[in-house]
Amino acid sequence: MHRVLWMAGQQREDGSWYASYMNGVPEDKTLDTNMSSYIAVGVWHHFLITKDRSFLESMWKTVSAALDFAVNLQAPSGEIFWAVSPMGKIDRMALLTGSSSVYMALKCGLAIAERLGCERPDWAEAMKKLRRAIRTKPHLFNMAKSRYSMDWFYPMLSGALTGQEAQDRLDRYWKKFVVKGLGVRCVSDHPWITMAETSELSLALTAMGNRELAEIVFGWIRDRTFEDGSYWCGFTFPDMVIWPEDKLTWTNAVVLMAADALYHMTPASRLFSHQVWNGSGLSSSAGISRDAGGIGSPGPLEGEQECLPLGPEGTSSPGRVHARSK
Repeated sequence: MHRVLWMAGQQREDGSWYASYMNGVPEDKTLDTNMSSYIAVGVWHHFLITKDRSFLESMWKTVSAALDFAVNLQAPSGEIFWAVSPMGKIDRMALLTGSSSVYMALKCGLAIAERLGCERPDWAEAMKKLRRAIRTKPHLFNMAKSRYSMDWFYPMLSGALTGQEAQDRLDRYWKKFVVKGLGVRCVSDHPWITMAETSELSLALTAMGNRELAEIVFGWIRDRTFEDGSYWCGFTFPDMVIWPEDKLTWTNAVVLMAADALYHMTPASRLFSHQVWNGSGLSSSAGISRDAGGIGSPGPLEGEQECLPLGPEGTSSPGRVHARSK
């Protein structure tokens, strides 16, 4: 949790973070909408495990500003521009993987808002537009990235695609990325299997409700570990050379999340479950039901100021959240 609190302390006034830091000093000053907004997923994940409402309250302003940064970079057609350059210029390219991650972040942000008794109709509307773009307007996204397997399964993982749409996308590109018995290629035209992409596909399959296939896929990389128990980043095939030999925290983290989704080791195991999110009413109405498997719950923040930042003349800022009446 202290890493999340560190992030709160480093957040820029516009709600973003720099793309990378070295020893606390900004290194890459690109402002990435995906990287900035995804803190909402981490905060909601932490809450599902701990049920610590005070943590949500302490992170509300941070999450709100981060999601506002991403939403402010949404095109009228629904996609999210991926970044602002270090020189302050908006890069109007949209990435399907990044926009899918922002979609998941908006879902979690709305869940947090509901838990705290707040409303964010602007986020709900942005999420609807974004989902429509992901579902029906593939030409809006950088097609050069379709070589990457994340572009294949992130729309399913995030829940932007569900039901038959998700199944159709799964089937359409399965042979392009999956090597039976080994795992998932990071890039379709490279003979390189990665633990992270394989775990994320397993996570997406579990989210879709296909636990049997998810467990098969996860089983292909279950034992790809170093002597200390940490997971390889990846390996080439057919020569089966471990490459690179780096031990990456985020690779190991997503392996754990995939295992959690399969074996329900924590209360957050259904974080990506389409059934849970669809039951919340979020997919259809961008609202959160109070009886939706723990996603929404009564309990407004104390005082309107916590939910409603005021403009310079005492009026509410456009698109800002309103606290519900008790």
